[in-house]
Amino acid sequence: MHTRRQLLLLGFSTTMLAACTTPPFSNERPPIVFVHGNGDSAALWQATIWRFESNGWPRERLFALDQPFPLARDDDSVPQPGRSSTAESMAFLKSEVERVLKTTGTRQVVLIGNSRGGNAIRNYVQNGGGDRVVSHVVLGGTPSHGIWSIKGRQERSEFSGLSPFLQQLNAPKNGNGDEVPAGVKWLTLRSDRNDKYAQPDGVWIGIRGTPTNVGFDGPALKGATNVVLPRVDHRETSFSPSAFGATWRFLTGEAPRTLAVEPEAQVALSGRVTGLGLDPLKPDSGAFSNNLPLVGARLEVFAIDASTGARTGAAVWQQTIAEDGRWGPLQGRPDTRYEFVLSAPGYATTHIYRSPFPRSSNVVHLRPERIAETDGDAKALVTFTRPRGYFDLERDTLRFDGQALPPGVPPTGSGVSSSKIKLTNDAARTVEAEFNGEKLIGQTWPASRGDVSVLELTY
Repeated sequence: MHTRRQLLLLGFSTTMLAACTTPPFSNERPPIVFVHGNGDSAALWQATIWRFESNGWPRERLFALDQPFPLARDDDSVPQPGRSSTAESMAFLKSEVERVLKTTGTRQVVLIGNSRGGNAIRNYVQNGGGDRVVSHVVLGGTPSHGIWSIKGRQERSEFSGLSPFLQQLNAPKNGNGDEVPAGVKWLTLRSDRNDKYAQPDGVWIGIRGTPTNVGFDGPALKGATNVVLPRVDHRETSFSPSAFGATWRFLTGEAPRTLAVEPEAQVALSGRVTGLGLDPLKPDSGAFSNNLPLVGARLEVFAIDASTGARTGAAVWQQTIAEDGRWGPLQGRPDTRYEFVLSAPGYATTHIYRSPFPRSSNVVHLRPERIAETDGDAKALVTFTRPRGYFDLERDTLRFDGQALPPGVPPTGSGVSSSKIKLTNDAARTVEAEFNGEKLIGQTWPASRGDVSVLELTY
């Protein structure tokens, strides 16, 4: 699924890479390891994996990782509950790469990372021995020169351009001043000026009007092949069709046969159920994501009517989540919409609505919500969310429950990926959302009973 705008972006990116001298792989495709960003999970690579499969890359050679604690520390040198250091991120990546090499019996892997995931990749290749087993690296939107570079502002955060971590990674490797080690082929993908974390002004980090001392080209690295993708947002530097097209050409020396996700006749769906953590030292600071199993959670899956979101029958899948956190596999159909219902102590009963799954996936990850105190007066709560990108009213066509300007989405910029509506009536009804042609349909549920609805985009 791709728009004319995305096709134009692919043409731009493949033109930029036309002179790339990266030789194509042999007939045997090497394993690819996908590394997610700050606070994210393997689920964000779903559509990217589908595009690789649709172009012939073997499914059994595509590995998306879940770092247990995906959020970075405020100060990389100080332990912080529920968060990981750069050293811990590198150690996790190293162990996972070793597992993939053993599983596949191969000698080298390709590493593809989004945002903070690129920091772990760079650290592993440069300092963890990754240069011996990594052939190609693709970094999408990685803040390689920081999100800010301001003296006195969290200088020991891995997102500060002044941090010892980034200073060491970016130190010249040769007389040309290259910032990447030799022996590995490097590609960076960045937005022209639409990445919220590569901005000269601090608007998206809470200091509007203050220079960050980081430019739009912050993700680029000297010595790498650096490609600009017009108008993509921070996450789209990795998860968009244009990012996939540029990546495929870099890895193979050829344009992909298709940007579309080609459907399968039958689909097998599975994934993980994870929860939200609280900082015991700052219990009032709010919940944050982790990728730890939510043991004991209850999952039910229902097929729903494509026009109303109402259930068409009994649950097609039921499961209590065990120690491994896995659910499935559900044998489904690519033309069917599903409602995923999660319930667990301390969480709202969360009804997640998705568009049909055209292909099988083992990264259909699910996480229940909590109802915030500020939403205690709502009769029903519905969230419209785009995990693999942001909303941009100057660029995108979207509608949420009849509103072309969804609550919380600014009129300019790509910095918000979800919108929430609070309803004053708890009577069950259909709720719809649309983003650039992808349509979602669901039902509302009474918040007084502890239920919430989530309309989650795939693209």
